[in-house]
Amino acid sequence: MTASESPGGSVPSVDGTAEHRIRSVEVFRVPVPFAHRFVLGSGAVGDPSRAGDVIFVKITTASGVAGWGEQRALPSWSHETAETIGIVIERYLAPLLLELTPFDVELFHQRATAALSPAVSSGFPFAKAAVDIAMHDAAGRIAGLPIHALLGGALAARIPLCSAVGVDTPDAVRARVVESAAYHAYKIKIGGDVDADAAAVRAAADAAGDKPIWLDANQSYRPSRLRQLLTGLDDVGTIACVEQPVPGTDWGGMARVTATSTIPIAIDEGSFTATDLARNATLGAADMVVIKVCKSGGLRQALKTAAVGKALGLEILASGLTDGGIGFAAALHLFAQLELALPAELNGPELLAELYVDGLEIVDAVATVPTGPGLGVTVDEQRIRAEAVPLV
Repeated sequence: MTASESPGGSVPSVDGTAEHRIRSVEVFRVPVPFAHRFVLGSGAVGDPSRAGDVIFVKITTASGVAGWGEQRALPSWSHETAETIGIVIERYLAPLLLELTPFDVELFHQRATAALSPAVSSGFPFAKAAVDIAMHDAAGRIAGLPIHALLGGALAARIPLCSAVGVDTPDAVRARVVESAAYHAYKIKIGGDVDADAAAVRAAADAAGDKPIWLDANQSYRPSRLRQLLTGLDDVGTIACVEQPVPGTDWGGMARVTATSTIPIAIDEGSFTATDLARNATLGAADMVVIKVCKSGGLRQALKTAAVGKALGLEILASGLTDGGIGFAAALHLFAQLELALPAELNGPELLAELYVDGLEIVDAVATVPTGPGLGVTVDEQRIRAEAVPLV
């Protein structure tokens, strides 16, 4: 656990309201256990015997209002680790926050981008996203409004969820689909082995009935091998899309796959920002875009990506990175404003043993968008503090 505090000087807050100025930033690293084994095409994420690191951020204003943010560290998916997320927030982002209020989200991102330039890297979006969520939570609590109201208002009060099923044997995949029978769609992870993936997808489709199947390769295929897989699954009529079949840096491969596939192709790891999406869409490298708060760098940055996608005729898919309760709640506020092509794949409540919040409502795999101030949930601060481990 680390903490930064602003000096006691008289530097005015940006909006002129000294009581709203951020006075402290605390960072906690917590190993969060999984309820189920979960494997992606890029490797294992976690299982009941192996916890995954989550970084929690708490900001507190001069008047004592607190806001919470969170992000999972998953180096096999993004280059950011628990150590880099925590240290970047503590050493580089916290000093910027101590000059601002929770309402100065765009100014924070402008200054953070200048300090951690995306011109030579992705600019540490996970670290920024954790802070961004905390700022929105605090701003909503000050205003007495839910985050979705700060962003423009919700279009939906409830969001149906998609179950996440990791790379596994056909029998194990079928069992997970049956276990998740309440869910409204299934994201099936595939790992690059044509025969094994085809068998797993068929097992999932048989158990899922007429519910949509959303395939996610996590960059594990090449165009020719994907063609073999989809040709072999041509008679499975419930496959709704294939997410990021080839490496995110392979723009040409994504364009070829999108041009030749009879199934819509979704981009994820290949598109972190609105600019990324504009480039890939111009190249014809996607039919759909997967939006995540973590890779976008925050809530409003994610909305910018969604706006670009809509303007360029791409359908929107909602996803997360096995978020805990804070990240899950933030995602609900975001996706309540967007028209989604499939049920949202926000799998934290399904896959994690602990969420560290109270106040989430999920019935029959439909999540209610919180309506209380800020995130609209109560964070279990005592448990976070008790279970935190050193950042490095």
